[in-house]
Amino acid sequence: MFKRILVAVDGSHTAELALQEAIRLAGEVRAQLRIVHVVDNVNLNLSAEFPNPSEIWDAMLKGGQAILHKAGAAANAAGVAAETGLIEIDTLGHRIPEMIATDADTWPADLIVIGTHGRRGLSHLLLGSVAEGVVRVASKPVLLIRGK
Repeated sequence: MFKRILVAVDGSHTAELALQEAIRLAGEVRAQLRIVHVVDNVNLNLSAEFPNPSEIWDAMLKGGQAILHKAGAAANAAGVAAETGLIEIDTLGHRIPEMIATDADTWPADLIVIGTHGRRGLSHLLLGSVAEGVVRVASKPVLLIRGK
């Protein structure tokens, strides 16, 4: 059974559902829980639209820390001890799915839990999916939680 569960959160409703499922599962099987959030500085620095990227980056880091704090508090309130990790992408060539999968390997997790919006058709084609990317690159089992 799973003893080390990693869940990726981004502050969305779907990520909240994934977090709730990860907390439930971790409590049920008495697994360790790691909650991660990824912030991407590379795309911010490549964009000419932001006059002061360092201020935006600081805000993104603070936002990520707030998401992790709230998620950790939810786990603790459910009686599940959790550690959190803020993953920063600051090098070209790294993408969010790969960074989540790498963190799962390094920690090491037995299971990755992530929410999926369940997009189809053109919106899926244009936007892609972090969850789908994780499924493609992860060496660990991935539990997808679909948004409602």
